[in-house]
This record gives sequence, C-alpha cells and structure tokens, in this order.
Amino acid sequence: MKIRARMVATVATLVAVCIATNYALIGVPNVKVMDFIVFVGGFCFGPLTGVLIGILTWAVYGAINPYGFVPQIWLATMFFESIYGLVGGFLGRHFVSSFDNQRLRLSVFFGIIGCILTLTYDSIVNVVYALVFGVPIIAAIVLGAPFQVTHVISNAIIFASGSIPLIRVVRKLLGSQKIGVTTK
Repeated sequence: MKIRARMVATVATLVAVCIATNYALIGVPNVKVMDFIVFVGGFCFGPLTGVLIGILTWAVYGAINPYGFVPQIWLATMFFESIYGLVGGFLGRHFVSSFDNQRLRLSVFFGIIGCILTLTYDSIVNVVYALVFGVPIIAAIVLGAPFQVTHVISNAIIFASGSIPLIRVVRKLLGSQKIGVTTK
C-alpha cells in the first residue's frame, strides 16, 4: 500500500512537472521537457502508466493552452503524446540492471529514441493540423519543418543527457533497486 501511494504521488508529480515546464518554456518554441518526462514515466512505471502520464498532461495543458484550443488538435496531441510513455514503458521492461559501464552508449541510445519519437509525433501532428485547417499536407510539413527540427534536436539532447539521471531519481524515490519498475 505504501509503495502504491508513493507511485501515485510520483505519477501525479510527473504530470504536474510536465505541465509546469510547458508553461515555463512557453517563450521557447518547440523546446519542451514534457516528452522526456512522459518517456521516463513510462520507463519507470510501465507502458500503461506512461500513456496515462502523456494523456493526463495534455488533457490539462491542451485544454488551457496559451496558443488556443482546437478540439481535434487537442485530441491528436493527447493521443500521440502517449507514444513517448508507451515506448518508454516497453524499453523499461528490458533495462532491469544498473546503467554502470554503459552510460555513454545508453545516453546515445536514449537520444536516438527521443529523436525518432519526436519525428513521429511532429509528423503526425503536422498532418492532423493540415487536415483540420484544410492546408495542403506538404505545405504544413514544409512550414512546420523549422519547428520540427528544433523540437527533434532539443529532444535528442534532453533525452540523451537526462534519461539516466531522472530514471535514477525516480527509482530512488520509489525505493527500488531495479531500473524498470513497473506496475501491474
């Protein structure tokens, strides 16, 4: 019961941190910590919890988004943000030992994962944007490219440099010696 309460508190904290950092970084277009936190949440708690963190974050942030509210975009971002948590959750199941002796290799790996997930997320959201607003898809992709490049590069750096330290912090908060702590 104590561990479950600690996990619920940690998940709530991760959602709150996602939302707070989005508002804190509002002036820096497409540089966000949210994707990374959702990924690490999935990594530490499993795919279902990672998906939940992504959905809950966008449920709140998207509904009171300073850039405006468009229901179709809100639903798309909420649904597709969850891929960070889903992939993090599946990867977390395979990392049940220490990161020692693999730190550089795993940092590069996490950076590549962040890059691939962000390319996927941004591409899908750009297509949804085009369909919702009646913009040719190619135009949405071309006009969104500078923002996508910024998002991909910043996420690659954030994932590479922050995954191992944050996973260790969450693991310590949970009092677990395993890296991939999952819920059942």
